[in-house]
Amino acid sequence: MSVTQFNPESLAPPIGFSHAVLGEGKFIYLAGQTALNKENVIVGSTIVEQFEKALSSLCIALETAGGAPKDLVKITIFSVDPANYRAHSREIGKVWQRLIGKNFPAMTLVGVTRLWDEEALVEIDGVACIS
Repeated sequence: MSVTQFNPESLAPPIGFSHAVLGEGKFIYLAGQTALNKENVIVGSTIVEQFEKALSSLCIALETAGGAPKDLVKITIFSVDPANYRAHSREIGKVWQRLIGKNFPAMTLVGVTRLWDEEALVEIDGVACIS
């Protein structure tokens, strides 16, 4: 797999993401994951706990399809409270580094009024590129 990250100097310096990612190979499109467990129950009461569960589930789906965290090229995060997400960004960053490492794909955070499961605070979907 070939992935090249682009971060033009004329744009604000990226922290925890890349401005653009070029991938060559096969793409894996990952459905949105929340903190839903196998029993269809949202686990975790904080944004950090729910982020960790959602990202873990995304990684499981990715690995099942033949990819790895290093293959992620695009992530979209949907949050019912972007200010709360930002307030806990350091803790969330630590979860990211533990589960994904130093790979920083193109990333978007979208504020939403609610998610499918009313208790869900965050949902993460993504795209990966494998050879």
